[in-house]
Amino acid sequence: MNKLRIGFAGDREIAVQVLDLILGQGVKPLVLLVPDDDQASHAEFLIARCSHLDASHIVRGVAFSQDDHVRLLESLQLDYLICVHFPLMVPRRVLQAARIGALNLHPAFLPYNRGWHTPSWAILEGSPYGATLHFMDERVDMGDIVHQKRVDVLASDTAHSLYIKALEAEVEVFAEAWPSLVSEQFARIPQDAEEGSSHRREELFHPEVQKISLDKALSADDLLRQLRALTTSRVDEAAYFDKDGKRYRVQLQITEEPR
Repeated sequence: MNKLRIGFAGDREIAVQVLDLILGQGVKPLVLLVPDDDQASHAEFLIARCSHLDASHIVRGVAFSQDDHVRLLESLQLDYLICVHFPLMVPRRVLQAARIGALNLHPAFLPYNRGWHTPSWAILEGSPYGATLHFMDERVDMGDIVHQKRVDVLASDTAHSLYIKALEAEVEVFAEAWPSLVSEQFARIPQDAEEGSSHRREELFHPEVQKISLDKALSADDLLRQLRALTTSRVDEAAYFDKDGKRYRVQLQITEEPR
């Protein structure tokens, strides 16, 4: 078959890695969607890798949902729209602009942990964890699964270390799925809406999740689980306790002792 006609939407280092993988296969995106500057971490790196595109085919922020840009996407006759950690909601018309569909790379083992803060909830709830490539629809992380991989959650893992593992697994999942995308001989495994779990962004910041109650007895296991789950790259996501009118954040470092 002819080379794939793809659009690419993404941000963060993981998106750069996946785009490099695609470019290494001789496939160049026909359009690039990136967040606005105030939302982006790696947009400029993605744009630099798409020097073959003129400015009209690089769309920033929510402009991709405007009629003229939707018409652009439709006119490109895309096979796939590939989304990698793209931080904006994608409307139905954009999702439907690709002939085969829109694909999303998600740092979780779907159907578990749809939505936000996936490694934290995997530790808190003891759910399976990993990385998944799935089709997108208007529901959050609910589309058919194409390929996925489990990641072991170790006693030494914090949410941060687990997320690093998931990022590595995401690249592996995409690379393994790529031949099936090219041949269009991929699996489509439907998700049951009643199975798994889903979490909104704000849930992690609820006091019932973050606060350590000094007057409440907790088992060592429960406390360790809370601290592990809330040790991320951001201090404001950490567990906390209040004492003498001050708030203290707690992040955990776990080192496995050599045998």
